[in-house]
Amino acid sequence: MKRGYITVFLSLSLTLILSLVFTVIEGARISAIRMKFEYVTDIGMNSVLAEYHRELLEQYDLLFVDTSYGQGTPSIANAEGHLKNYLQKNLQSNIDTGIGFWQTRDFLDMWINSAAITKYSIASDEEGAVLKRQVTDYMADYPIGGLLEKITGNIMEMNNYQLDTKDVAGERATYEARIAEIELPKQEVEEGVYEEVPLNNPADIANSTRSIGVLNLVVDDIDSISTVKVPLDEYISRRSCMQGTGMCEEAVRVSGEPNDILFLAYLFEKCGYYGEEKEASVLQYQIEYLIAGKATDWQNLEQVAKRLLRWREVANVLYILSDSTKMAEAEAMALALTAVMLCPELAEPVKYTILFAWAYVESLQDVKILLQGGRVPIFKTAADWKTGINSIKNVKGSLSDSGDTGRGLSYKEYLEIMLFLTNDYDRTFRAMDIMEMDIRKTPGNGNFRLDGCFDTYKAHITVVSGFGYEYEIERLYGFY
Repeated sequence: MKRGYITVFLSLSLTLILSLVFTVIEGARISAIRMKFEYVTDIGMNSVLAEYHRELLEQYDLLFVDTSYGQGTPSIANAEGHLKNYLQKNLQSNIDTGIGFWQTRDFLDMWINSAAITKYSIASDEEGAVLKRQVTDYMADYPIGGLLEKITGNIMEMNNYQLDTKDVAGERATYEARIAEIELPKQEVEEGVYEEVPLNNPADIANSTRSIGVLNLVVDDIDSISTVKVPLDEYISRRSCMQGTGMCEEAVRVSGEPNDILFLAYLFEKCGYYGEEKEASVLQYQIEYLIAGKATDWQNLEQVAKRLLRWREVANVLYILSDSTKMAEAEAMALALTAVMLCPELAEPVKYTILFAWAYVESLQDVKILLQGGRVPIFKTAADWKTGINSIKNVKGSLSDSGDTGRGLSYKEYLEIMLFLTNDYDRTFRAMDIMEMDIRKTPGNGNFRLDGCFDTYKAHITVVSGFGYEYEIERLYGFY
């Protein structure tokens, strides 16, 4: 008989060794599951971001994922479906499992149990702050100081002359009322029939053109003005918007808060305006739309031209009332007119109506110069004045193509002031209107909506293993 010490010892040893081996193998499985879950999450979430909207990037240098995926109806559930699909495909094993006895099993045997997007920043969230945050990031290298100083300096000069608040129309109406109160002499036109002698104030000729419309007076080829009309109710500023969960704090920490001056500079980089139209855009006068918000190019340009005219009229009235030479010219014309009628008391109010009419014609000339690419200073000197006193008798015929004055602000610089003064909400959502208009012109994007686009999202993902393990991850990914 032989003793079996070695056999028993080996059996006991193998039990311990195999337990250790299996424990190490199981530990390796657990670590591999966790590691693969991390990698798959990174790949899957980045894959969702890789589906950014190509046209939005091409035209506006913005990175957003369209949750409609070109199908018409945006929904964050669509993005969740894409995320889960990417995650599951990256978990699938490529091992040939074989058949029968030789069939093998995936060492990790993992599948996605759930993938939910819990937070996401829609472009229109927080009154468009999400979109503006991306614009701020894109425009980070723009020399903001010079533009801000220029615009605020011009606005301060305008405020000094009260261009936006002074009631020139009311002042003019006061002098016209004084004339109306004075009884004019009468002449006998038939036996026993008397009529007032007409005053024939040349200022009335100039004022009669106010109802014609600014563009009809200052644009020679009126047919060249765009008449494009858009259905505004279809765009983001006029419809109810999808809501996300607001701006991502992590994105703000990296990119910074949205900056209005950078946004204004961006709009002038990406949008067209009269004289500098953007090729292939829907609205030709996009900056004018941002300011006026009307449905047609004509209306937007007309509104901007009217505002320009009002500013210029205030400035020109202030100047002409300080110019003794022009005051004397107007007085001489008024005296000659009233002397014939033997009504000297009319001289003063008539003089001032002539001065107001003259300033009005000069303002039309200014608007014409600006629309032709010239420059006009906010406040003039005698050297800057273009029209003569007789221009009030033939308004449109007296407006010349005088070109660049050599100093002052250009049409673009006046637009910068107007856009800066425009309500921030209106400016932002009208900008998104323009983006939607132009994107919808491209193939496959007929129903594009910016309120269906996100740039940052947080996902909560759970994975299950056939070996009894379950893990979850929450991650934030985005363009920042």
